[in-house]
Amino acid sequence: MALNKYYNFLLEPNSSDAGDIIFIINPGQSVPQIAQNLEKSGLIKNAFAFKLLISQMGIGKNIQAGDFRISANLSSRDIAEELTHGAIDIWITLPEGIRIEEQAQKLQEKLQFSQNDIFQFDKNEFIKLAKEGYMFPDTYLIPKDATAEFVFNKLMDTFEQKVDINMLKKGSENNLTEHEIIILASIIEREGKSDQDRPIIAGVLMNRIKAGLPLQVDATVQYAKGYDASNNSWWPQISQIDYQAVKSNYNTYLYLGLPPGPISNPGLESIRAAVQPENTDYFYYLHDLDEKVHFAKTIEEHNQNIQKYR
Repeated sequence: MALNKYYNFLLEPNSSDAGDIIFIINPGQSVPQIAQNLEKSGLIKNAFAFKLLISQMGIGKNIQAGDFRISANLSSRDIAEELTHGAIDIWITLPEGIRIEEQAQKLQEKLQFSQNDIFQFDKNEFIKLAKEGYMFPDTYLIPKDATAEFVFNKLMDTFEQKVDINMLKKGSENNLTEHEIIILASIIEREGKSDQDRPIIAGVLMNRIKAGLPLQVDATVQYAKGYDASNNSWWPQISQIDYQAVKSNYNTYLYLGLPPGPISNPGLESIRAAVQPENTDYFYYLHDLDEKVHFAKTIEEHNQNIQKYR
């Protein structure tokens, strides 16, 4: 009885102060980490007791990542319940290499949850406002009542903060404008699977542009084809027929040079690779079934790689 009484005491409010504290839960934080941070913030009396309460309530998986306005005069049970639905802002991760329609879908899925009675985000409006290539991929704290315009401005502002304009201007060394750097980077983001591969792929693509050869990048054809409803994907499988059948300026099998616009939203490493491509003799590359990249200097070597790795 004494132990149970002490446990209940530990769950009581830690203070009579009704002032609010902004408490942040980062994506991926465990319940023990959250409990420790609550105790350090003075919001609960004991982290172990709070962790045990969460287990008893069975709500560990329902705790949101985001920021919360919490008062220390709440009981541990009230705080626990608040963490399942009371976030002011929601953490949303927009990964590198996805197109604006995919970003819009992720934003809607994260913001339109059942407890969000102030949801305002309009997916179609965001797609109209967004600028492919410039919606910077990152992890954001987005208000629950964010509009499409607010999110667009936040992503655009982040691009301007993180992408040094002077770095983009270095593209002139390869006769590329700042916008063409972003176009090239968007292709590299889809084609390069590692930071080691991206500068080499950039070098291959620049070699082909300078030699007057078509880029022949499948990702540009995928972008041109658009949404594949049968596979629920914006990046459909491409066949050799598509190389000629997809009539679009984005089809780099039909048209020389870079496509007219970015095909995805690249991260910093791909942008850096576009600015400073590796000096290489390679003109070809392909990915094997394990996504490893194999480079070739001649069409003969490339055909050998196709036979060996495909």
